[in-house]
Amino acid sequence: MKSFFSPFTILVICTLIFCSGCTQVEDPAGGKAMAQKTIRISGAFALYPMMITWSEEYHKIHPEVNFEISAGGAGKGMTDTLTGMVDIGMVSRDISAAEVARGARYVAVAKDAVVGTYNVKNPAVPAVSRRGLTQSELRQIFVNRNITDWSAIGGSPGIPAPVHVYTRSDACGASDVWSKFLGNYTQDDLRGTGVYGDPGIVEAVKGDTGGIGYNNINFAYDMVSGRPVAGIAIVPLDLNGDGTIDTGEDFYGTRADLIRAISENKYPTPPARELYLTTRDAFSGETREFVRWILTDGQNLTASAGYLPVDPAVAQKELNAIG
Repeated sequence: MKSFFSPFTILVICTLIFCSGCTQVEDPAGGKAMAQKTIRISGAFALYPMMITWSEEYHKIHPEVNFEISAGGAGKGMTDTLTGMVDIGMVSRDISAAEVARGARYVAVAKDAVVGTYNVKNPAVPAVSRRGLTQSELRQIFVNRNITDWSAIGGSPGIPAPVHVYTRSDACGASDVWSKFLGNYTQDDLRGTGVYGDPGIVEAVKGDTGGIGYNNINFAYDMVSGRPVAGIAIVPLDLNGDGTIDTGEDFYGTRADLIRAISENKYPTPPARELYLTTRDAFSGETREFVRWILTDGQNLTASAGYLPVDPAVAQKELNAIG
């Protein structure tokens, strides 16, 4: 429970700390009063834990800058940005040409991935842990629905065990990248019971022995222990199709193991991907300074929060783009 509810608890705490109603704070260096500024941010669950860390650290350096942060899916982040509801949108999928035409400007700020998740008490867990699931098998589960019983992929022969698929009901980057991994599909092609948000998928799978879904890694793994959230197991990918999870494919034990595999390109892209911050028309003022800090000093915080930094060349390109 702690691993995915704690970020939302932090959101409440941040609201109390960062939006305390003060209009001025004292400059620690000179003792002068400084006008308060608020940066409003919404969007992808994938970036939410990272953004909490970034905002807390930036606030320590710039106590006059407050943050209002909410998670609601990449689609909400983009909509809120383009309609002026927020200053920054968190987006965990590619930005479309249509969104750029409407004024979306974006920068890559971190990397993570989406993983398949299923119930740890599923009778098929021992077999799936040994053999993994191929891209084709996952496509037959999530898209084509040709695999509807766990007995077909490692469950107990002759004992019915229906596969219960859970997918996201909100427009989100996790669905976008997972569907692309399965064969360049879209979120609308994913079939199953729609559930809102990353925490919702985790709860649904934990409560259903036959359940299978997909999650951003920082919701699939416990933020404290680094191991899979209690009650769920990570679906290992049989990337070479040889029917076994060999040494080069066995990197799901901890979040750190998976992060290392992503950095070494052992875990495929997609479902690994870059994460973006977007704004309308141009990053400016305090928003621009905050994003510049994220692309420089803020990159040093990614590993401890369960993410990968963007490539230094990419970070420099983004810095040049925002000025």
